[in-house]
Amino acid sequence: MEARHSPQQYNVTSYGTITVAIITLEAFAGMWINAFIVCVLCIGWFKKKTLNSNEKILLLLGCSRFCYLCFTWVYCCLSITYPNYLYVQITFQLIIFFQSSFTSSNLWVSACLCVFYCIKIANFRNSFFIYLKVKIDRMVPWLLLASVLSALAIGIIAYDLADTKLSNKHNSTGQGNFPTMSGKMNESFFHLYFIYGFGVITSFTAVISSALLLLFSLWRHKRKMQKNSMNNLSMEAHIKAMKSILSFFIMYSINFIFLMLSLIPSQKEESYMAFLSLIFPYAFPGVHSLIVIFSNPKLEKTLIRILSCVKCKDCMR
Repeated sequence: MEARHSPQQYNVTSYGTITVAIITLEAFAGMWINAFIVCVLCIGWFKKKTLNSNEKILLLLGCSRFCYLCFTWVYCCLSITYPNYLYVQITFQLIIFFQSSFTSSNLWVSACLCVFYCIKIANFRNSFFIYLKVKIDRMVPWLLLASVLSALAIGIIAYDLADTKLSNKHNSTGQGNFPTMSGKMNESFFHLYFIYGFGVITSFTAVISSALLLLFSLWRHKRKMQKNSMNNLSMEAHIKAMKSILSFFIMYSINFIFLMLSLIPSQKEESYMAFLSLIFPYAFPGVHSLIVIFSNPKLEKTLIRILSCVKCKDCMR
C-alpha cells in the first residue's frame, strides 16, 4: 500500500517553493557573512586578550544576526512546507521565543552601533556630549547588557502569547488540526507586532538622530577646514561613519515600511507586497553586515586576504 500523506503537510504551491528558495539563499548568505565577522573578532580577541568598544558591539551584532537568520529561516520554512510540525506545543513556543529575542537584539545592538559612531566621531562643545564621549567606552557593556535583557523580556512575552494562542487554537480546532492557523497568525500576534514595532520605532529614532548629528558635525568640520585650507583624518572618519549610518538608515527605513505593511490585513496572501515584506527582512542583516565589513579596515583586509587566497588556489588548479 502506498503511504498517504496529509494535504496540509505536503501541499506546497509554486509561490511557497519560490519563497523558501529565495529566503534560504538570503539566510545562508547572511549567516556566512555574520559568521565571518564573529570568527575574525573572536580570533583577534584570543590573540590580544581584549576587545575595544566597537568590536564588542560588532561581535554581539554578528551573533544576534546569525541566530536571528537561523531561527527565522527554520520558522519560515516549517510554516510554509510542514505547518503541522511547527504549530505544536513547545516547538512553536521555543521558535517564537528565540526568533523574537534575536530580532529585538538585532534592532537594539544595531542602534547602539550607530549611536556609538556618532558619539565617538562627532564634535560638539556641549558639556553633556563631551561627558558621553569620555564615558562611552564604559557605557557600552551596560548598553549591550540592557539590549540583551530587553530582548529576553520581549522573547518571554512572545513565548507567553504563543502558548496562549496555540492553546486557544488547539481547543477550538481539535487535536492535530491546524489548517486555518497559519492564515490568521498575523491577527493573533498583533500585540507582538505592536511591541516589535515599538522597538523598531525607538531604534529607528536613534539611527535618525545619530545620522543628523553626524551630518551636522561633518558640515561644521568641512566649513572649518575650508576656511583654514586644511584636511585631516577627522574628515575621513566622518565620511566613513556617515556612509555606514546612511546605508543603515536607508535599509532600516525600508524594513520599517515593510513591517508597517505586514500589520495591515490583506485578503490576498500571495500578493507582491506580502512577498516583499517576507523577503526583505532576510536580506537586511546580510547586506548591512557586508557594509559594516567594508567600513571596518580590519574586517575588510581579512576578507580581501581570504578571497585572494581562494582565487589563487582556484588559479593553481
